[in-house]
Amino acid sequence: MANTKSAKKAARQSARRTAVNKTRRSRLRTAVRKVEEAIAAGDRSRALAAMAEAEPVIVRAAQKKVMHRNAAQRKVSRLTHRIAGLGNA
Repeated sequence: MANTKSAKKAARQSARRTAVNKTRRSRLRTAVRKVEEAIAAGDRSRALAAMAEAEPVIVRAAQKKVMHRNAAQRKVSRLTHRIAGLGNA
């Protein structure tokens, strides 16, 4: 257990950040899952709509350091590429 004043404050901050990041990560995963479900169903219009909602969530997660910025851009790129493939099929 933390016994100095600064250690107690650091523990409080850590707990608060953990809760906030857990919410952000959950929102991120939900947004990505909606896009992937639409892609799996082969519904291009639904996938585009879901991607329009998911991309800002992914980028914001990277800005808030919930995920690495390169990982976020890779995720957006791969999802976009898969959606583009729906139009050809």
